[in-house]
Amino acid sequence: MHFPLALSLLPLATHAINIISSNDDGWAEINIRTLYDSLTAAGHSVVLSAPAENESGTGSDDATPTTLTEACEFDSCPSGSPAEGYNASQPRWNYVNSYPVTSIKYGINTLSPEYFDGAPALAVTGPNVGTNLGLDVFFSGTVGAATYAAEVGIPAIAFSGDTGSQTAWDVTTPTYSTVYAELATKVTDELVAAGTPYLPDEIWLNVNFGAVGDSTCTSADDFKFVLSRIFTAIPLLTPADVETCGSTRLPTETKVVDSDGCYASISVGLASDKLDANATMQAVVLDKLSGLLTCLE
Repeated sequence: MHFPLALSLLPLATHAINIISSNDDGWAEINIRTLYDSLTAAGHSVVLSAPAENESGTGSDDATPTTLTEACEFDSCPSGSPAEGYNASQPRWNYVNSYPVTSIKYGINTLSPEYFDGAPALAVTGPNVGTNLGLDVFFSGTVGAATYAAEVGIPAIAFSGDTGSQTAWDVTTPTYSTVYAELATKVTDELVAAGTPYLPDEIWLNVNFGAVGDSTCTSADDFKFVLSRIFTAIPLLTPADVETCGSTRLPTETKVVDSDGCYASISVGLASDKLDANATMQAVVLDKLSGLLTCLE
């Protein structure tokens, strides 16, 4: 009687991992909380460690956290709160009064040993309010946090979505927030199911979701994922990309996200400089996510 039940739970147990989550929009922004719920529902053990305030555009800045001199965003903690803190009813939701890089560093070095008895298996950041395409990656705190994690040996994915605005955690969840959380969970689960190492050393993924409309692209099932590159290739100078969809040149993530239809781009980046990884690294990701990826129509 118990044996079939054990078998039915085996895939979930096998693919459930420890994840540290951060962003640059702040710990109380609805997208990060919705992703937390989605990843947790998928069986993963997640700890959130994100800035106390909106720190968009701070790139890879890092500074010692300080006591709050004003309330956290959306009044999610009072003025005078300590430099690091957590939600009283959900201690896995943590804030750090500093930059995104500082926040994820605290999550990896302090919270992960407490909750995971070691380092997290994966770092996810976002979903960012607004896309992070091309040159945006140099300024994005969501990307900065992901690349920091990758540089210290934690596979990392930065998620960003075209639709939405800064929204508090305690309102009715917008459709776009649910869709982006489900899409991010889908990418995470696909990568985890492919087995370790989840990504090559010092590699991160930049994932951008296209717009969620009022009557189109309203479900995660509507979206298709396309392997892309962050920056436009320079003719005669940029080496060939991995061969896929009949070409050795991947579309830019900007082209993918701006295309008609419901698309999400997945680019393979180097943590050290936030530039595109080479064809060998792209091929690793192509193989791992082959069940998810399609060609741009």
